[in-house]
Amino acid sequence: MVSNNANTPAMRQYLAAKAQHPDALLFFRMGDFYELFFEDAVVASQLLELTLTSRNKNDENPVPMAGVPHHAANGYIQRLVDMGKKVAICEQMEDPALAVGVVRREVTHVITPGVNLDADSLDSRSNNYLMVIWDALDGFGLAYADASTSTLRLAVALDKATMETEVFRIEPRELLITDDAQKKFGHLFGTLNKTTITVRPAAFFSSELSKTLSARLSTNEELAGCLVLAVGGLLAYLQEVRPQALRGLTWAEVYRIQDTMLLEPSTIVNLELMRTIIDGKRQGSLLWILDRTITAMGARLLRQWVQFPLLVPDDIRRRHDAVETLKDDTISRETLRDHLKEVYDMERLSTRIQAGCAVPRDFAALRASLEKIPEIRRVVGKLKSAALRKRMEELPPLDELRLDLQTTLVDNPPVSVKDGGLIRHGVNKELDELTGWSKDGKAWVLRYEAEQKKRTQIQSLKVGYNKVFGYYIEITKANVHLVPKDYLRKQTLANGERYFTEELKEYEDKILSADERRIALEIELFEALKERVANEAESIAKTAKRLAELDVYCGLADLAKSRGYVRPVLDQSRVLDIRDGRHPVIEAILKEPFVPNDVEINADNARLMLITGPNMAGKSTVMRQTALIVLMAQLGSFVPAESARIGIVDRIFTRVGAADNLTRGQSTFMVEMMETATILKKATERSLIILDEIGRGTSTFDGVSIAWAVAEYIVDNIRARTLFATHYHELTALEETRQGILNKHIAVKEWNEDIVFLRKLANGATNRSYGIQVGRLAGLPNQVIMRAKEILRDLEEGLLVVQKQETRVAGKPESKNRGQQAQLNLFGPPKTIDHHPVMVELAGVSPDSLSPKDALLLVYRLKQMCNIQS
Repeated sequence: MVSNNANTPAMRQYLAAKAQHPDALLFFRMGDFYELFFEDAVVASQLLELTLTSRNKNDENPVPMAGVPHHAANGYIQRLVDMGKKVAICEQMEDPALAVGVVRREVTHVITPGVNLDADSLDSRSNNYLMVIWDALDGFGLAYADASTSTLRLAVALDKATMETEVFRIEPRELLITDDAQKKFGHLFGTLNKTTITVRPAAFFSSELSKTLSARLSTNEELAGCLVLAVGGLLAYLQEVRPQALRGLTWAEVYRIQDTMLLEPSTIVNLELMRTIIDGKRQGSLLWILDRTITAMGARLLRQWVQFPLLVPDDIRRRHDAVETLKDDTISRETLRDHLKEVYDMERLSTRIQAGCAVPRDFAALRASLEKIPEIRRVVGKLKSAALRKRMEELPPLDELRLDLQTTLVDNPPVSVKDGGLIRHGVNKELDELTGWSKDGKAWVLRYEAEQKKRTQIQSLKVGYNKVFGYYIEITKANVHLVPKDYLRKQTLANGERYFTEELKEYEDKILSADERRIALEIELFEALKERVANEAESIAKTAKRLAELDVYCGLADLAKSRGYVRPVLDQSRVLDIRDGRHPVIEAILKEPFVPNDVEINADNARLMLITGPNMAGKSTVMRQTALIVLMAQLGSFVPAESARIGIVDRIFTRVGAADNLTRGQSTFMVEMMETATILKKATERSLIILDEIGRGTSTFDGVSIAWAVAEYIVDNIRARTLFATHYHELTALEETRQGILNKHIAVKEWNEDIVFLRKLANGATNRSYGIQVGRLAGLPNQVIMRAKEILRDLEEGLLVVQKQETRVAGKPESKNRGQQAQLNLFGPPKTIDHHPVMVELAGVSPDSLSPKDALLLVYRLKQMCNIQS
């Protein structure tokens, strides 16, 4: 039964608005609050920890209700969006005081995880993408847009695997798909990090609206059928939730996925390109090290470069040329970076201006940014790089717009247009006159107050103003008897009375009328300015992109200079020759000097490097740093090495550890095998493969067999450059049986019974894993270490046989064969001599660290232990 409260005019408005956006939480403006009702109120109260009340507690079916103050709503809304919720904003479209009947209300916009124009609530250093996937016979159409920057990109994935890889690489904040796609791929999309899934029927993507909107779009090439429907659905969704965002989306970039290095999801995670594996944070990732950008738009562009490394040597060399020029010219680089510090996020500013949601201070930020461009042009014009000079010369002329903003807008505009005081003196004669009235009015009030003090002889008399009562004369109770007869009482206070006179009332009407006209005229002039700026949005966006490029180049140059990075040589060979390579992240974090290593492999002969050595020695570090150096080189960065020659790599594959995926019924070993299978299917002779400990999740013989077969398959069939780390020393024999395999090991120095990791890659194989020594370093009890040594010794000598424990039945004679077994029983008692307390105590002693006194005390302690045991 519907509550009577639901049949009021306001609630009928609410229900109508909610019907338009059933999948969003509706914030319904009522006076100074946004209210939520029914199920929305219950959900919001739980998520935001709001007090849940009801519209009429005495009603038979009270309507649940929760609310937030309008001035604090943005914070609550953003919290909901961060949780993956959508929020529809229903505003009052007229002044309640002037409304006839119920106040007119409309849903002005919907904020979703993927459609948000509020720059303050977004991560300034990454894009906020809404992505659409359309499954068709000619492939998967992918369209994704950042409404906050007016960026729209399109691509076709020819198969499901490529589609999955591209979606993971883009990391959309919201994914728009058909109900059929949800059934087919819902399990995949559910694993995406912080991605909200929005479902619409297939007809939504092929509607007349979507066709009309996509037909208006300009692109750099003709769209495939699947792209027409994908981008049409995306634009139709924007029209539904935030139509203002469409004003900036007039052009789309179509790119081919195969034209850039495709990064598998496992590669992005294992190499920690965007965030660390342990805590998912940016600090400690490759992007964290590379990012020395100054501007928000530069940071977003760098992130895109990391996501999309290049494949064409000439394109890569152009980036290296720019970095080299700025690296060698420290004065110009630092000057440019100083100027860029005063450049705001022009992409998001331009979008907000086009969408009509910009405030006066956004225009001041744009003005400040444009004021730095002449100086930036001047510095770039003197650089040696002709390519950099040309890029800046291509900047559209925005001098007139800059001058317009300088002459129209005051230096420090107010937060809101309604506050007034944002247009400079001299822009409009009528406005100047009205502003003069306001200023003169303040002077008149002071004169009037002085006159009334003199007239009444009341020195505490004050003339004031508030929005409710207007102008007034305030007199304390002690002086009320001195009030003239022409004073008319306006308000009674606890400590006095407020009055007005006919003269004061007349002047109030004149002043308030002037203020209203002044603010109305300022709004009119400001709207005209907004229109002029919006007309230059395309030029502003182009300028923003050029400045973002310059920012990235300056940042990479600064990194190369401070870290001692070198320019890599990129060519079409299949060589990978890195001299004294270093891990960019670990090197920056370590307090001690990083030990560099050489890696030299090529697809013609030594294409698979088989690396042996103990855990913790540095095998994984060498492999990861090699992959990172390749990726850095192909995105346009200099690299941490003495020199590097890199034949173009089309894809980087990594198998460097797996976590259990029990929720999907996949064990560690299953994940390992699936990732390995993906590599063997997709890798080409131009790929770089990183394999760490293949086959360790099963029995030793099975593991060795799988690892052996995988290595052979890569060398014989794929012929890709490969780094293969293993603890299976049997695999080192492959060097003798297969051409193209090279044994290497991580050097270790033994000292007494301890080991020192030298972190150096050396020629040849090692036949020791030093597992027990690593266990000692990890802090295993001495008794466990001694027992492990004993078992290892017997295993190596072939003396260890595992026997099942026999259960003797009472009264039954012991087997005649018992006691005749000369080999050690794994489950039998250990040899007592090695586990005598004295032996255990001595095993934990470091003689060189003992002082004479400590040594003497040790002797006494050992003597006492011998007496106890005897």
